Amino acid sequence: MLSTIDLTIVAVYAVGLFALAQWVSREPTGQEKSAQDYFLAGKALPWWAIGASLIAANISAEQIIGMSGSGYAIGLAIASYEWMAAFTLLLVGKFLLPIFLKTGIYTMPQFLAQRYDNRVKTVMALFWLGVYTLVNLTSILWLGALAINTVAGIDLTMGLVALGVFAVAYSLYGGLRAVALTDIIQVILLVMGGLMISWILLDQVGNGTGVLGGFNALTEQAPDKFHMILQEGHPHYMSLPGLSVLIGGMWVMNISYWGFNQYIIQRALAAKSVDEAQKGIAFAAFLKLLMPVIVVLPGIAMFVLAPDLSAPDKAYPSAMNLLPVGIKGLVFAALLAAIVSSLASMCNSISTIFTVDVAPSLGMESDGGVRSVTLGRIVAIVAMGIAMVAAKPLLGNFEQAFQYIQEFTGFFTPGIVAIFMLGLFWARTTATAALIAAIASAALSLYFKLAWPELPFMDRVGLVFLLCVAIGVMWSLARPESQAGFVDPKGVSFSTTQGFNVSAVLVTLILVFFYTVWW
Repeated sequence: MLSTIDLTIVAVYAVGLFALAQWVSREPTGQEKSAQDYFLAGKALPWWAIGASLIAANISAEQIIGMSGSGYAIGLAIASYEWMAAFTLLLVGKFLLPIFLKTGIYTMPQFLAQRYDNRVKTVMALFWLGVYTLVNLTSILWLGALAINTVAGIDLTMGLVALGVFAVAYSLYGGLRAVALTDIIQVILLVMGGLMISWILLDQVGNGTGVLGGFNALTEQAPDKFHMILQEGHPHYMSLPGLSVLIGGMWVMNISYWGFNQYIIQRALAAKSVDEAQKGIAFAAFLKLLMPVIVVLPGIAMFVLAPDLSAPDKAYPSAMNLLPVGIKGLVFAALLAAIVSSLASMCNSISTIFTVDVAPSLGMESDGGVRSVTLGRIVAIVAMGIAMVAAKPLLGNFEQAFQYIQEFTGFFTPGIVAIFMLGLFWARTTATAALIAAIASAALSLYFKLAWPELPFMDRVGLVFLLCVAIGVMWSLARPESQAGFVDPKGVSFSTTQGFNVSAVLVTLILVFFYTVWW
Protein backbone atom coordinates (compact mmCIF):
# COMPACT_ATOMS: atom_id res chain seq x y z
CA MET A 1 0.00 0.00 0.00
CA LEU A 2 1.10 3.58 -0.58
CA SER A 3 1.97 5.74 2.39
CA THR A 4 1.00 9.39 2.78
CA ILE A 5 4.43 10.43 1.46
CA ASP A 6 4.03 8.18 -1.58
CA LEU A 7 0.55 9.53 -2.30
CA THR A 8 1.84 13.09 -1.98
CA ILE A 9 4.55 12.40 -4.58
CA VAL A 10 1.98 10.93 -6.96
CA ALA A 11 -0.38 13.86 -6.43
CA VAL A 12 2.39 16.40 -7.08
CA TYR A 13 3.27 14.57 -10.29
CA ALA A 14 -0.34 14.51 -11.51
CA VAL A 15 -1.01 18.19 -10.77
CA GLY A 16 2.34 19.25 -12.21
CA LEU A 17 1.84 17.26 -15.41
CA PHE A 18 -1.64 18.66 -15.97
CA ALA A 19 -0.48 22.24 -15.39
CA LEU A 20 2.58 21.85 -17.64
CA ALA A 21 0.50 20.32 -20.44
CA GLN A 22 -1.92 23.26 -20.41
CA TRP A 23 0.94 25.77 -20.32
CA VAL A 24 2.82 24.36 -23.32
CA SER A 25 -0.47 24.07 -25.24
CA ARG A 26 -1.45 27.73 -24.98
CA GLU A 27 -1.90 29.79 -28.14
CA PRO A 28 -1.26 33.51 -28.65
CA THR A 29 -4.24 35.69 -27.71
CA GLY A 30 -6.92 35.62 -30.38
CA GLN A 31 -5.41 32.66 -32.29
CA GLU A 32 -7.29 29.37 -32.64
CA LYS A 33 -5.62 25.97 -32.90
CA SER A 34 -5.37 24.60 -36.44
CA ALA A 35 -5.36 20.92 -37.39
CA GLN A 36 -1.59 21.12 -37.90
CA ASP A 37 -1.17 22.59 -34.41
CA TYR A 38 -3.34 19.92 -32.80
CA PHE A 39 -2.30 16.80 -34.71
CA LEU A 40 1.32 17.63 -35.62
CA ALA A 41 2.30 20.19 -32.95
CA GLY A 42 2.64 22.85 -35.64
CA LYS A 43 5.44 20.80 -37.25
CA ALA A 44 7.85 22.43 -34.84
CA LEU A 45 8.98 19.65 -32.47
CA PRO A 46 12.68 19.73 -31.47
CA TRP A 47 14.80 16.56 -31.46
CA TRP A 48 14.69 16.03 -27.71
CA ALA A 49 10.90 16.14 -27.68
CA ILE A 50 10.71 13.70 -30.62
CA GLY A 51 13.10 11.20 -29.02
CA ALA A 52 11.52 11.40 -25.57
CA SER A 53 7.99 11.19 -26.98
CA LEU A 54 8.85 8.13 -29.09
CA ILE A 55 9.96 6.30 -25.95
CA ALA A 56 7.16 7.63 -23.72
CA ALA A 57 4.57 6.53 -26.29
CA ASN A 58 6.20 3.13 -26.65
CA ILE A 59 6.96 2.29 -23.02
CA SER A 60 3.73 1.81 -21.16
CA ALA A 61 1.95 -0.75 -19.04
CA GLU A 62 2.18 -3.33 -21.81
CA GLN A 63 5.98 -2.87 -21.83
CA ILE A 64 6.68 -2.36 -18.12
CA ILE A 65 4.16 -4.84 -16.72
CA GLY A 66 4.01 -7.14 -19.75
CA MET A 67 7.73 -7.35 -20.50
CA SER A 68 8.62 -7.70 -16.83
CA GLY A 69 6.16 -10.59 -16.78
CA SER A 70 7.86 -12.08 -19.82
CA GLY A 71 11.25 -11.48 -18.15
CA TYR A 72 9.94 -13.43 -15.15
CA ALA A 73 8.71 -16.29 -17.37
CA ILE A 74 11.25 -16.27 -20.22
CA GLY A 75 14.27 -14.19 -19.23
CA LEU A 76 16.54 -11.74 -21.00
CA ALA A 77 15.62 -13.10 -24.44
CA ILE A 78 12.48 -10.92 -24.40
CA ALA A 79 14.83 -7.89 -24.47
CA SER A 80 15.31 -8.54 -28.20
CA TYR A 81 12.10 -6.57 -28.74
CA GLU A 82 13.87 -3.55 -27.22
CA TRP A 83 17.41 -4.00 -28.53
CA MET A 84 16.46 -4.89 -32.09
CA ALA A 85 14.11 -1.89 -32.04
CA ALA A 86 17.11 0.39 -31.44
CA PHE A 87 18.65 -0.67 -34.75
CA THR A 88 15.27 -0.56 -36.50
CA LEU A 89 14.84 3.06 -35.43
CA LEU A 90 18.08 3.98 -37.19
CA LEU A 91 16.92 2.30 -40.40
CA VAL A 92 13.59 4.13 -40.21
CA GLY A 93 15.35 7.45 -39.65
CA LYS A 94 17.67 7.02 -42.61
CA PHE A 95 15.54 5.30 -45.26
CA LEU A 96 11.84 5.80 -44.52
CA LEU A 97 11.41 9.11 -42.74
CA PRO A 98 12.90 11.29 -45.53
CA ILE A 99 10.26 9.97 -47.95
CA PHE A 100 7.37 10.52 -45.53
CA LEU A 101 8.47 14.07 -44.69
CA LYS A 102 8.85 14.90 -48.38
CA THR A 103 5.17 14.04 -48.97
CA GLY A 104 3.98 16.35 -46.14
CA ILE A 105 1.51 13.80 -44.79
CA TYR A 106 -0.34 13.83 -41.45
CA THR A 107 -1.08 10.10 -41.30
CA MET A 108 0.03 6.73 -42.65
CA PRO A 109 -3.36 6.12 -44.36
CA GLN A 110 -2.94 9.50 -46.04
CA PHE A 111 0.33 8.28 -47.55
CA LEU A 112 -1.44 5.14 -48.79
CA ALA A 113 -4.08 7.32 -50.45
CA GLN A 114 -1.38 9.35 -52.21
CA ARG A 115 0.60 6.28 -53.27
CA TYR A 116 -2.29 3.92 -54.08
CA ASP A 117 -5.93 4.98 -53.80
CA ASN A 118 -8.76 5.64 -51.32
CA ARG A 119 -9.69 1.95 -51.09
CA VAL A 120 -6.33 1.06 -49.54
CA LYS A 121 -6.44 4.14 -47.34
CA THR A 122 -9.93 3.38 -45.99
CA VAL A 123 -9.24 -0.29 -45.29
CA MET A 124 -6.03 0.46 -43.40
CA ALA A 125 -7.49 3.48 -41.57
CA LEU A 126 -10.39 1.39 -40.25
CA PHE A 127 -7.98 -1.41 -39.34
CA TRP A 128 -5.74 0.90 -37.35
CA LEU A 129 -8.66 2.55 -35.60
CA GLY A 130 -9.89 -0.87 -34.49
CA VAL A 131 -6.49 -2.12 -33.33
CA TYR A 132 -5.58 1.10 -31.52
CA THR A 133 -8.90 1.18 -29.70
CA LEU A 134 -9.55 -2.51 -28.98
CA VAL A 135 -5.99 -3.83 -28.61
CA ASN A 136 -3.57 -1.05 -27.67
CA LEU A 137 -5.76 1.24 -25.56
CA THR A 138 -7.39 -1.69 -23.79
CA SER A 139 -4.07 -3.38 -22.98
CA ILE A 140 -2.55 -0.19 -21.58
CA LEU A 141 -5.65 0.49 -19.48
CA TRP A 142 -5.98 -3.07 -18.17
CA LEU A 143 -2.32 -3.60 -17.27
CA GLY A 144 -2.14 -0.12 -15.75
CA ALA A 145 -5.22 -0.82 -13.62
CA LEU A 146 -3.69 -4.15 -12.58
CA ALA A 147 -0.55 -2.38 -11.38
CA ILE A 148 -2.53 0.21 -9.45
CA ASN A 149 -4.63 -2.53 -7.87
CA THR A 150 -1.58 -4.54 -6.78
CA VAL A 151 0.43 -1.61 -5.44
CA ALA A 152 -2.21 0.73 -4.05
CA GLY A 153 -5.17 -1.61 -3.50
CA ILE A 154 -7.41 0.50 -5.74
CA ASP A 155 -10.31 -1.34 -7.34
CA LEU A 156 -9.51 -2.47 -10.89
CA THR A 157 -12.46 -0.71 -12.47
CA MET A 158 -11.87 2.50 -10.53
CA GLY A 159 -8.17 2.52 -11.45
CA LEU A 160 -8.94 1.87 -15.10
CA VAL A 161 -11.42 4.74 -15.26
CA ALA A 162 -9.08 7.10 -13.38
CA LEU A 163 -6.22 6.42 -15.81
CA GLY A 164 -8.41 6.95 -18.85
CA VAL A 165 -10.00 10.14 -17.60
CA PHE A 166 -6.70 11.71 -16.54
CA ALA A 167 -4.95 10.82 -19.82
CA VAL A 168 -7.72 12.42 -21.86
CA ALA A 169 -8.00 15.45 -19.55
CA TYR A 170 -4.34 16.47 -19.67
CA SER A 171 -3.96 16.04 -23.44
CA LEU A 172 -7.40 16.99 -24.78
CA TYR A 173 -6.78 20.71 -25.13
CA GLY A 174 -3.25 20.69 -26.55
CA GLY A 175 -3.21 17.52 -28.66
CA LEU A 176 0.20 16.27 -29.78
CA ARG A 177 1.94 19.40 -28.52
CA ALA A 178 0.71 18.73 -24.97
CA VAL A 179 1.85 15.13 -25.13
CA ALA A 180 5.23 15.55 -26.85
CA LEU A 181 6.46 18.59 -24.93
CA THR A 182 5.67 16.99 -21.56
CA ASP A 183 7.13 13.61 -22.50
CA ILE A 184 10.66 14.70 -21.63
CA ILE A 185 9.49 14.94 -18.01
CA GLN A 186 7.73 11.60 -18.35
CA VAL A 187 10.86 9.91 -19.70
CA ILE A 188 13.12 11.38 -17.02
CA LEU A 189 10.72 10.11 -14.37
CA LEU A 190 10.43 6.74 -16.11
CA VAL A 191 14.19 6.24 -16.34
CA MET A 192 14.86 7.43 -12.79
CA GLY A 193 12.09 5.27 -11.33
CA GLY A 194 13.06 2.25 -13.42
CA LEU A 195 16.73 2.43 -12.49
CA MET A 196 15.82 2.81 -8.82
CA ILE A 197 13.66 -0.31 -8.76
CA SER A 198 16.30 -2.33 -10.62
CA TRP A 199 19.03 -1.10 -8.24
CA ILE A 200 17.01 -1.95 -5.14
CA LEU A 201 15.96 -5.38 -6.42
CA LEU A 202 19.52 -6.29 -7.40
CA ASP A 203 20.74 -5.19 -3.96
CA GLN A 204 18.14 -7.49 -2.39
CA VAL A 205 19.13 -10.40 -4.63
CA GLY A 206 22.75 -9.87 -3.58
CA ASN A 207 21.86 -9.53 0.12
CA GLY A 208 23.17 -5.99 0.37
CA THR A 209 26.25 -6.38 -1.82
CA GLY A 210 25.16 -3.60 -4.16
CA VAL A 211 24.05 -3.57 -7.77
CA LEU A 212 27.09 -5.36 -9.25
CA GLY A 213 27.09 -8.02 -6.57
CA GLY A 214 23.36 -8.45 -7.02
CA PHE A 215 23.67 -8.79 -10.78
CA ASN A 216 26.38 -11.46 -10.41
CA ALA A 217 24.19 -13.28 -7.89
CA LEU A 218 21.23 -13.05 -10.26
CA THR A 219 23.18 -14.61 -13.15
CA GLU A 220 24.32 -17.40 -10.81
CA GLN A 221 20.86 -18.09 -9.31
CA ALA A 222 18.95 -17.83 -12.59
CA PRO A 223 21.46 -18.71 -15.34
CA ASP A 224 18.75 -20.00 -17.70
CA LYS A 225 17.23 -16.50 -17.79
CA PHE A 226 20.36 -14.99 -19.39
CA HIS A 227 20.25 -16.27 -22.96
CA MET A 228 19.32 -13.94 -25.80
CA ILE A 229 18.86 -16.75 -28.34
CA LEU A 230 16.61 -19.60 -27.17
CA GLN A 231 17.39 -23.08 -28.42
CA GLU A 232 14.76 -25.39 -29.89
CA GLY A 233 13.22 -27.36 -27.03
CA HIS A 234 13.18 -24.35 -24.69
CA PRO A 235 9.72 -23.99 -23.04
CA HIS A 236 9.29 -20.55 -24.63
CA TYR A 237 10.86 -21.28 -28.01
CA MET A 238 7.48 -20.73 -29.69
CA SER A 239 7.50 -17.11 -28.47
CA LEU A 240 11.14 -16.37 -29.35
CA PRO A 241 12.31 -18.94 -31.92
CA GLY A 242 16.09 -18.85 -31.91
CA LEU A 243 17.79 -16.90 -34.68
CA SER A 244 14.46 -15.60 -35.98
CA VAL A 245 14.81 -12.71 -33.54
CA LEU A 246 17.91 -11.63 -35.47
CA ILE A 247 17.22 -12.59 -39.09
CA GLY A 248 13.52 -13.48 -39.25
CA GLY A 249 10.06 -12.24 -38.41
CA MET A 250 11.07 -9.82 -35.67
CA TRP A 251 12.35 -7.45 -38.37
CA VAL A 252 8.88 -7.39 -39.89
CA MET A 253 7.31 -6.70 -36.49
CA ASN A 254 9.78 -3.92 -35.68
CA ILE A 255 9.66 -2.18 -39.05
CA SER A 256 5.87 -2.22 -38.94
CA TYR A 257 5.78 -0.76 -35.43
CA TRP A 258 8.51 1.89 -35.75
CA GLY A 259 8.17 2.75 -39.43
CA PHE A 260 4.49 2.50 -40.40
CA ASN A 261 2.62 2.87 -37.12
CA GLN A 262 0.77 6.19 -36.83
CA TYR A 263 0.94 6.04 -33.05
CA ILE A 264 4.75 6.16 -33.24
CA ILE A 265 5.72 7.89 -36.48
CA GLN A 266 3.42 10.87 -35.84
CA ARG A 267 6.10 12.40 -33.59
CA ALA A 268 8.70 12.31 -36.35
CA LEU A 269 6.20 13.73 -38.86
CA ALA A 270 5.86 16.72 -36.52
CA ALA A 271 9.58 17.55 -36.66
CA LYS A 272 10.98 20.93 -37.69
CA SER A 273 13.10 19.21 -40.36
CA VAL A 274 14.46 15.85 -41.49
CA ASP A 275 17.72 16.46 -39.59
CA GLU A 276 15.82 17.29 -36.40
CA ALA A 277 13.69 14.15 -36.78
CA GLN A 278 16.77 12.00 -37.31
CA LYS A 279 18.44 13.44 -34.22
CA GLY A 280 15.35 12.57 -32.21
CA ILE A 281 15.33 9.03 -33.59
CA ALA A 282 19.01 8.55 -32.70
CA PHE A 283 18.24 9.78 -29.16
CA ALA A 284 15.37 7.28 -28.94
CA ALA A 285 17.66 4.46 -30.16
CA PHE A 286 20.06 5.04 -27.25
CA LEU A 287 17.14 5.09 -24.81
CA LYS A 288 15.92 1.76 -26.23
CA LEU A 289 19.27 0.20 -25.33
CA LEU A 290 18.58 1.15 -21.71
CA MET A 291 15.00 -0.10 -21.57
CA PRO A 292 15.67 -3.79 -20.71
CA VAL A 293 17.34 -2.63 -17.50
CA ILE A 294 14.06 -0.93 -16.61
CA VAL A 295 11.44 -3.36 -17.98
CA VAL A 296 13.07 -6.83 -18.13
CA LEU A 297 15.64 -6.99 -15.32
CA PRO A 298 13.06 -6.43 -12.54
CA GLY A 299 11.10 -9.43 -13.83
CA ILE A 300 14.18 -11.68 -13.72
CA ALA A 301 15.03 -10.41 -10.22
CA MET A 302 11.51 -11.20 -9.03
CA PHE A 303 11.88 -14.75 -10.38
CA VAL A 304 14.61 -15.17 -7.74
CA LEU A 305 12.96 -13.13 -4.98
CA ALA A 306 9.39 -14.40 -5.43
CA PRO A 307 9.35 -17.57 -7.58
CA ASP A 308 5.78 -18.53 -6.63
CA LEU A 309 3.79 -15.61 -8.10
CA SER A 310 0.36 -16.65 -9.38
CA ALA A 311 0.95 -14.95 -12.76
CA PRO A 312 4.08 -13.55 -14.49
CA ASP A 313 2.42 -10.15 -15.08
CA LYS A 314 2.35 -9.64 -11.29
CA ALA A 315 6.15 -9.48 -11.18
CA TYR A 316 6.57 -5.71 -11.53
CA PRO A 317 3.64 -4.67 -9.29
CA SER A 318 4.86 -7.12 -6.64
CA ALA A 319 8.38 -5.73 -6.94
CA MET A 320 7.07 -2.25 -6.21
CA ASN A 321 5.70 -3.49 -2.90
CA LEU A 322 9.27 -4.30 -1.84
CA LEU A 323 10.35 -0.67 -2.17
CA PRO A 324 10.80 1.71 0.79
CA VAL A 325 8.48 4.64 1.47
CA GLY A 326 9.10 7.57 -0.84
CA ILE A 327 10.91 5.49 -3.44
CA LYS A 328 7.71 3.53 -3.97
CA GLY A 329 5.83 6.77 -4.64
CA LEU A 330 8.44 7.90 -7.16
CA VAL A 331 8.43 4.55 -9.00
CA PHE A 332 4.63 4.49 -8.93
CA ALA A 333 4.57 8.00 -10.41
CA ALA A 334 7.00 6.79 -13.11
CA LEU A 335 4.67 3.92 -13.94
CA LEU A 336 1.72 6.30 -14.13
CA ALA A 337 3.79 8.61 -16.34
CA ALA A 338 4.40 5.80 -18.82
CA ILE A 339 0.75 4.74 -18.80
CA VAL A 340 -0.89 8.14 -19.22
CA SER A 341 1.59 9.27 -21.86
CA SER A 342 0.89 6.19 -23.97
CA LEU A 343 -2.86 6.54 -23.49
CA ALA A 344 -2.77 10.19 -24.50
CA SER A 345 -0.57 9.45 -27.52
CA MET A 346 -2.85 6.65 -28.65
CA CYS A 347 -5.96 8.82 -28.34
CA ASN A 348 -4.29 11.58 -30.33
CA SER A 349 -3.38 9.16 -33.13
CA ILE A 350 -6.90 7.74 -33.20
CA SER A 351 -8.37 11.21 -33.46
CA THR A 352 -5.86 12.17 -36.19
CA ILE A 353 -6.64 9.15 -38.37
CA PHE A 354 -10.39 9.53 -37.95
CA THR A 355 -10.40 13.27 -38.64
CA VAL A 356 -7.99 13.22 -41.59
CA ASP A 357 -8.79 9.88 -43.23
CA VAL A 358 -12.26 8.66 -42.21
CA ALA A 359 -14.40 11.74 -41.53
CA PRO A 360 -14.27 13.07 -45.13
CA SER A 361 -15.54 9.68 -46.40
CA LEU A 362 -18.50 10.00 -44.03
CA GLY A 363 -19.40 13.45 -45.33
CA MET A 364 -17.84 15.25 -42.35
CA GLU A 365 -15.51 17.53 -44.25
CA SER A 366 -12.81 19.04 -42.06
CA ASP A 367 -11.83 22.67 -42.38
CA GLY A 368 -8.26 22.33 -41.11
CA GLY A 369 -9.18 24.58 -38.20
CA VAL A 370 -11.59 24.71 -35.28
CA ARG A 371 -14.01 22.10 -36.65
CA SER A 372 -11.22 19.58 -37.22
CA VAL A 373 -9.81 20.11 -33.74
CA THR A 374 -13.26 19.81 -32.13
CA LEU A 375 -13.95 16.58 -34.03
CA GLY A 376 -10.56 15.23 -32.98
CA ARG A 377 -11.32 15.90 -29.32
CA ILE A 378 -14.71 14.19 -29.53
CA VAL A 379 -13.17 11.13 -31.19
CA ALA A 380 -10.49 10.89 -28.46
CA ILE A 381 -13.17 10.86 -25.74
CA VAL A 382 -15.29 8.26 -27.55
CA ALA A 383 -12.30 5.97 -28.21
CA MET A 384 -11.25 6.08 -24.57
CA GLY A 385 -14.81 5.30 -23.46
CA ILE A 386 -14.96 2.25 -25.74
CA ALA A 387 -11.58 1.02 -24.48
CA MET A 388 -12.65 1.37 -20.85
CA VAL A 389 -15.71 -0.83 -21.45
CA ALA A 390 -13.81 -3.43 -23.50
CA ALA A 391 -10.58 -3.71 -21.47
CA LYS A 392 -11.55 -6.37 -18.92
CA PRO A 393 -13.52 -8.67 -21.25
CA LEU A 394 -10.69 -8.67 -23.81
CA LEU A 395 -7.63 -8.94 -21.55
CA GLY A 396 -8.77 -10.21 -18.16
CA ASN A 397 -7.88 -13.85 -18.86
CA PHE A 398 -4.33 -13.51 -20.25
CA GLU A 399 -1.29 -14.20 -18.06
CA GLN A 400 1.26 -12.60 -20.43
CA ALA A 401 -0.50 -9.72 -22.14
CA PHE A 402 2.62 -8.61 -24.02
CA GLN A 403 2.85 -11.94 -25.83
CA TYR A 404 -0.90 -11.82 -26.61
CA ILE A 405 -0.49 -8.39 -28.24
CA GLN A 406 2.44 -9.59 -30.36
CA GLU A 407 0.51 -12.70 -31.44
CA PHE A 408 -2.57 -10.70 -32.44
CA THR A 409 -0.76 -7.96 -34.35
CA GLY A 410 1.35 -10.63 -36.06
CA PHE A 411 -1.70 -11.54 -38.17
CA PHE A 412 -1.66 -8.17 -39.93
CA THR A 413 1.85 -6.74 -39.78
CA PRO A 414 3.27 -8.85 -42.66
CA GLY A 415 0.78 -7.32 -45.08
CA ILE A 416 1.31 -3.81 -43.71
CA VAL A 417 5.08 -4.00 -44.18
CA ALA A 418 4.70 -5.57 -47.62
CA ILE A 419 2.40 -2.87 -49.02
CA PHE A 420 4.47 -0.02 -47.57
CA MET A 421 7.86 -1.39 -48.67
CA LEU A 422 6.58 -2.17 -52.17
CA GLY A 423 4.86 1.21 -52.34
CA LEU A 424 7.97 3.06 -51.22
CA PHE A 425 10.58 1.31 -53.32
CA TRP A 426 8.91 -0.33 -56.36
CA ALA A 427 7.08 1.98 -58.74
CA ARG A 428 5.08 -0.77 -60.44
CA THR A 429 3.16 -1.85 -57.32
CA THR A 430 -0.56 -1.31 -57.94
CA ALA A 431 -3.34 -0.32 -55.57
CA THR A 432 -5.27 -3.52 -56.19
CA ALA A 433 -2.15 -5.60 -55.50
CA ALA A 434 -1.64 -3.73 -52.22
CA LEU A 435 -5.23 -4.34 -51.17
CA ILE A 436 -5.00 -8.05 -51.99
CA ALA A 437 -1.69 -8.37 -50.12
CA ALA A 438 -3.19 -6.70 -47.04
CA ILE A 439 -6.17 -9.07 -47.01
CA ALA A 440 -3.94 -12.08 -47.76
CA SER A 441 -1.88 -11.29 -44.67
CA ALA A 442 -4.75 -12.02 -42.31
CA ALA A 443 -5.99 -15.01 -44.32
CA LEU A 444 -2.57 -16.64 -44.64
CA SER A 445 -1.73 -15.98 -40.99
CA LEU A 446 -4.94 -17.66 -39.86
CA TYR A 447 -4.37 -20.59 -42.21
CA PHE A 448 -0.82 -21.23 -40.97
CA LYS A 449 -1.87 -20.86 -37.34
CA LEU A 450 -4.56 -23.54 -37.78
CA ALA A 451 -2.76 -25.83 -40.25
CA TRP A 452 0.76 -25.52 -38.82
CA PRO A 453 0.33 -24.82 -35.07
CA GLU A 454 3.88 -25.88 -34.23
CA LEU A 455 5.27 -23.02 -36.36
CA PRO A 456 6.42 -20.21 -34.01
CA PHE A 457 4.40 -17.05 -34.59
CA MET A 458 7.53 -15.01 -35.37
CA ASP A 459 8.50 -17.44 -38.12
CA ARG A 460 4.92 -17.33 -39.36
CA VAL A 461 5.18 -13.53 -39.58
CA GLY A 462 8.32 -13.78 -41.69
CA LEU A 463 6.85 -16.43 -43.99
CA VAL A 464 3.58 -14.56 -44.51
CA PHE A 465 5.52 -11.36 -45.25
CA LEU A 466 7.43 -13.07 -48.06
CA LEU A 467 4.22 -14.50 -49.47
CA CYS A 468 2.51 -11.08 -49.33
CA VAL A 469 5.42 -9.50 -51.21
CA ALA A 470 5.23 -12.26 -53.81
CA ILE A 471 1.46 -11.75 -54.18
CA GLY A 472 1.90 -7.98 -54.54
CA VAL A 473 4.61 -8.37 -57.19
CA MET A 474 2.81 -11.04 -59.23
CA TRP A 475 -0.52 -9.19 -59.26
CA SER A 476 1.16 -5.91 -60.18
CA LEU A 477 2.99 -7.55 -63.09
CA ALA A 478 -0.11 -9.41 -64.26
CA ARG A 479 -2.45 -6.42 -64.08
CA PRO A 480 -0.50 -3.16 -64.31
CA GLU A 481 -2.14 0.14 -63.37
CA SER A 482 -1.07 3.79 -63.50
CA GLN A 483 0.87 4.78 -60.37
CA ALA A 484 0.97 8.56 -60.41
CA GLY A 485 1.45 8.82 -56.63
CA PHE A 486 4.81 7.03 -56.47
CA VAL A 487 7.55 9.09 -54.80
CA ASP A 488 10.76 8.11 -56.57
CA PRO A 489 13.42 7.42 -53.90
CA LYS A 490 16.03 8.72 -56.35
CA GLY A 491 14.62 12.18 -55.78
CA VAL A 492 14.90 11.95 -51.99
CA SER A 493 18.08 12.72 -50.07
CA PHE A 494 19.06 9.89 -47.74
CA SER A 495 22.25 11.57 -46.55
CA THR A 496 22.61 11.87 -42.78
CA THR A 497 24.71 14.05 -40.51
CA GLN A 498 27.97 12.93 -38.97
CA GLY A 499 26.29 12.86 -35.57
CA PHE A 500 23.63 10.44 -36.82
CA ASN A 501 26.26 8.23 -38.45
CA VAL A 502 28.36 8.09 -35.27
CA SER A 503 25.24 7.26 -33.26
CA ALA A 504 24.41 4.42 -35.65
CA VAL A 505 27.89 2.92 -35.29
CA LEU A 506 27.79 3.15 -31.49
CA VAL A 507 24.34 1.55 -31.25
CA THR A 508 25.44 -1.26 -33.56
CA LEU A 509 28.62 -1.98 -31.57
CA ILE A 510 26.70 -2.03 -28.28
CA LEU A 511 24.16 -4.47 -29.73
CA VAL A 512 26.91 -6.76 -31.02
CA PHE A 513 28.44 -6.73 -27.53
CA PHE A 514 25.12 -7.59 -25.82
CA TYR A 515 24.35 -10.51 -28.12
CA THR A 516 27.92 -11.81 -27.94
CA VAL A 517 28.00 -11.79 -24.13
CA TRP A 518 24.53 -13.33 -23.62
CA TRP A 519 24.22 -15.51 -26.69
